Amino acid sequence: MLLPFFSLLRNDSLLTVRRLAAGPTLASLFLGCAFCATAGDSLSAPRPRKILAFGDSLVAGFAVPRKAGFTVQLEKSLAAAGFPAEVINAGIPGDTSAGGRARLAQTLSVEPDLVLLELGANDNLLGLPPAELEANLEAIIQILEQRHIPVLLTGIEPLRDLGKSYRTEFTGVFSRLAQKHQMPFYPDFLAGVAGRPELNKNDGIHPNPKGVKEIVRRILPLVMETLQKLPASTP
Repeated sequence: MLLPFFSLLRNDSLLTVRRLAAGPTLASLFLGCAFCATAGDSLSAPRPRKILAFGDSLVAGFAVPRKAGFTVQLEKSLAAAGFPAEVINAGIPGDTSAGGRARLAQTLSVEPDLVLLELGANDNLLGLPPAELEANLEAIIQILEQRHIPVLLTGIEPLRDLGKSYRTEFTGVFSRLAQKHQMPFYPDFLAGVAGRPELNKNDGIHPNPKGVKEIVRRILPLVMETLQKLPASTP
């Protein structure tokens, strides 16, 4: 089953400058100018964006090494593409949309610039009504909108076959919300991975490290596009 954890860390450094006791030389003037340019650049450089990956075991990195988890791989891929970001792991294995709704407020204490919202797989596995999923996701999105936090919504195809009617209702929830709230939308979080044994663990549900890498590769362009559209950040 998509079935508990978290992560975050970072630190700062302090620069100190010592005045040269002797008179200026060409070398010292050059070094001083180089330092000033470097310091000025660092002060004006935009700070890394905070992306809150809010969901279940699919973003939590269930039963894979930490370095192979979704948030770590996404952060590294963004950095390699020139998009410095801190991707915060707020995935809890086994979480449903109702569970996410209940814990959202406390999670927002990290003050994210963007929320990547990934919930719904466990609602399907538990056979919960799509109407409940929609109500919970709607409430989550409204809270984020009230706080002026952009959302990238991800959908998912049902992992448990509960009939054609259920599938239609379930998948329709995500596209309907994306259209209603005019937000970036990735229709299937497991696109290109679900149903491929070589990309999944033995349970046939959770991606292995190769599967996670494929998820990141596919969703990366939309994440970058979304970050580009955010207001300019300040140091």
